[in-house]
Amino acid sequence: FSSPGNLGEVAPEIKASERRTAVAIADLEWREMEGDDCEFRYGALMSSFLSTVERSRLQEMLSLLGLEMYQVQKLSLQDSLQISFDSMKNWAPQVPKDLPWNFLRKLQALNADARNTTMVLDVLPDARPVEKESQMEEEIIYWDPADDLAADIYSFSELPTPDTPVNPLDLLCALLISSDSFLQQEIVLKMALCQFALPLVLPDSENHYHTFLLWAMRGIVRTWWSQPPRGVGSFREDSVVLSRAPAFAFVRMDVSSNSKSQLLNAVLSPGHRQWDCFWHRDLNLGTNAREISDGLVEISWFFPSGREDLDIFPEPVTFLNLRGDIGSHWLQFKLLTEISSAVFILTDNISKKEYKLLYSMKESTTKYYFILSPYRGKRNTNLRFLNKLIPVLKIDHSHVLVKVSSTDSDSFVKRIRAIVGNVLRAPCRRVSVEDMAHAARKLGLKVDEDCEECQKAKDRMERITRKIKDSDAYRRDELRLQGDPWRKAAQVEKEFCQLQWAVDPPEKHRAELRRRLLELRMQQNSHDPSSGVQEFISGISSPSLSEKQYFLRWMEWGLARVAQPRLRQPPETLLTLRPKHGGATDLGEPLWPEPLGVEHFLREMGQFYEAESCLVEAGRLPAGQRRFAHFPGLASELLLTGLPLELIDGSTLSMPVRWVTGLLKELHVRLERRSRLVVLSALGVPGTGKSTLLNTMFGLRFATGKSCSPRGAFMQLITVAEGFSQDLGCDHILVIDSGGLIGGALTSAGDRFELEASLATLLMGLSNVTVISLAETKDIPAAILHAFLRLEKTGHMPNYQFVYQNLHDVSVAGPRPRDKRQLLDPPGDLSRAAAQMEKQSDGFRALAGLAFCDPEKQHIWHIPGLWHGAPPMAAVSLAYSEAIFELKRCLLENIRNGLSNQNKNIQQLIELVRRL
Repeated sequence: FSSPGNLGEVAPEIKASERRTAVAIADLEWREMEGDDCEFRYGALMSSFLSTVERSRLQEMLSLLGLEMYQVQKLSLQDSLQISFDSMKNWAPQVPKDLPWNFLRKLQALNADARNTTMVLDVLPDARPVEKESQMEEEIIYWDPADDLAADIYSFSELPTPDTPVNPLDLLCALLISSDSFLQQEIVLKMALCQFALPLVLPDSENHYHTFLLWAMRGIVRTWWSQPPRGVGSFREDSVVLSRAPAFAFVRMDVSSNSKSQLLNAVLSPGHRQWDCFWHRDLNLGTNAREISDGLVEISWFFPSGREDLDIFPEPVTFLNLRGDIGSHWLQFKLLTEISSAVFILTDNISKKEYKLLYSMKESTTKYYFILSPYRGKRNTNLRFLNKLIPVLKIDHSHVLVKVSSTDSDSFVKRIRAIVGNVLRAPCRRVSVEDMAHAARKLGLKVDEDCEECQKAKDRMERITRKIKDSDAYRRDELRLQGDPWRKAAQVEKEFCQLQWAVDPPEKHRAELRRRLLELRMQQNSHDPSSGVQEFISGISSPSLSEKQYFLRWMEWGLARVAQPRLRQPPETLLTLRPKHGGATDLGEPLWPEPLGVEHFLREMGQFYEAESCLVEAGRLPAGQRRFAHFPGLASELLLTGLPLELIDGSTLSMPVRWVTGLLKELHVRLERRSRLVVLSALGVPGTGKSTLLNTMFGLRFATGKSCSPRGAFMQLITVAEGFSQDLGCDHILVIDSGGLIGGALTSAGDRFELEASLATLLMGLSNVTVISLAETKDIPAAILHAFLRLEKTGHMPNYQFVYQNLHDVSVAGPRPRDKRQLLDPPGDLSRAAAQMEKQSDGFRALAGLAFCDPEKQHIWHIPGLWHGAPPMAAVSLAYSEAIFELKRCLLENIRNGLSNQNKNIQQLIELVRRL
């Protein structure tokens, strides 16, 4: 170890203890260095030695976790969402290679236990007997006392034990390094929903590139209320990437007997209920040595709820946590000092090396606070160096806090919060994640968003969105085929279709409808796509799959930024527009303000295709002159990449049949032999949590929340793994979310109710499985009751699952859950009215029979509330996650056992769409 070169040569073979010895020798050399550039020469010495060691450790970790194969072809989001044998089992990891998949599966389900990397032994064939309290607990092996004790002791010592445990932060870093940009984004988004601390700077010592994860954070949107009061004007909703807040960093210098992460958790947790946002040493496997995650920077936020009794701070605050010692991760520490309003340094010792590192920060304007444990350190040495640092860092004795084992933890946390509060009240630096990324670039860190494909897609999005000054005006001027032309055409087509079922339809009326439809379609076909639509088509036509996916994500966020201000209101203020009791209503009237989204551009493409196809069918346009025949192929490719596509148009509440069937035909071509489908739909009144339920169950991307949800029904495709498709009986599952179609209109609401009943019948008629999502205290919507009775006449009955969701915090006493048999009780007025309107005097008996032939079967589910606590700082309830997993397991079991009626291929689905 006489030189950096020799250190590099022997590094791969040395053990951890020898590595520490080498670092200690390097520290001796450091003490002999003098001059202003000594810290940089020390860094060069250390990196020469550590780079080869770290490279070996990273490769070993990737190999241990089975991720080395994903270093060239990265693990994709679609890979992680496939339905497989494991999707039906609540299995526990047994070897390290199970850990990444266990983490992804639990994170998709928003399971608060996702970061636990404990492994358990498989059942041992020779052990007697083995008991498990649960699948997630380690096995306890018992032996018979009557047996020979010595033999049993020796045999017990030879039993296999779980593999070397893996630190959860190492697992996270290894998985992020092995994932593509879109899976990284999904991982970070789900971690945010679980209230976990998020990775901000990802260390990668193999390539000497630390990556700032800006792109991975893009999809996170948070809501909060400013103090006081909690009203419409105080509500805020914004992307965490764009909103600015004061930042506070917590770092460790050398050794600290105090845990940064535990301290941060205590600061962030209201009352006595501590939430483990940051993983720490007292959690399971928290003391395991970190192999590759030192240098990781984590980020979390506090957001106020507008309630003074709950809010720790009156405004959003950012908290940052550096894993590892600042001396070994100087670049990350430098970044934190440039973006933070204050830095808290935890240490037991301040040596000459640490003093020189801090001395180099003398030009910084950041406030510094020291948290010391002097009884474990060298007290006099600490005081000497602190006195030297006071004028350099512009601090005083109030910036030095002492925390020892006898210190009252609650009082100390209050003191930290008071310091943060004082900084907030004074003029201080406020930064967004985008601002942090700019600082990271200047320091030479790699930013994930800076790749060429991402930037090209962003430029294309900006060329579209910069022309949108007013959403309504843009729809009227640029998306010209929608609005009145499409609404009128949809109404004519509906009347024409109803004539097909008339006993003796008048031919004159039929001809008049055909003429009016052709006029409307010729009017639509006379237009050319606007410049914005052409730019959108170019974006989704890119030969690069990554660039296409980047473009769609950028479009979602770009359009959200130009949304009308009235949409950014508290959810409870977005009142559903209802027709007057017994009065007529405009079927095109929105139930709530509909934000401009990607679906509007796809609707426009659909209308160009519909108009052209209609004219070709009527002989008004030669097939050789078609310009838009390739549009369904573009849309089907988007469906295959995981984008939800509109099945029922939210503006006219009708299905563009030619567009949908054309899209499905193209899907059939692309899937070739793997075209067996199961259709699963979810219906319910908006606000009952059905979209969140589907997203949690399958990792889907349906819009959630009234303030941002489109109105139409959307479909998304899930792939079944090839090894499981034969057992499950299908190759894909097509999931349909009814969105805001079923508004819960009363039977007296006339046209609106009839439309809702028809749409419910359509969606349920297409389905093999239907999930009915209900609030705990509400009855089944009348439109869905009518759909039951109508479908009973056709003989097509999907497998029904009724899901009652507690929409309140689990800690709040709510209404008593319904009993399984309650739906079988004598019907109320709503059920009787539905039966009378459908001319079924025994309609209530038919409903009980079709939905619940056997009341003991699992057809009714009671799902606990999503949040544990008060949003926006509430964590996801573990009970919610576990209940959703059990529902998913039951649905897949029903599909596998053939209880969901006969599965269909895409060709059969196309015919069913046309018939219904």
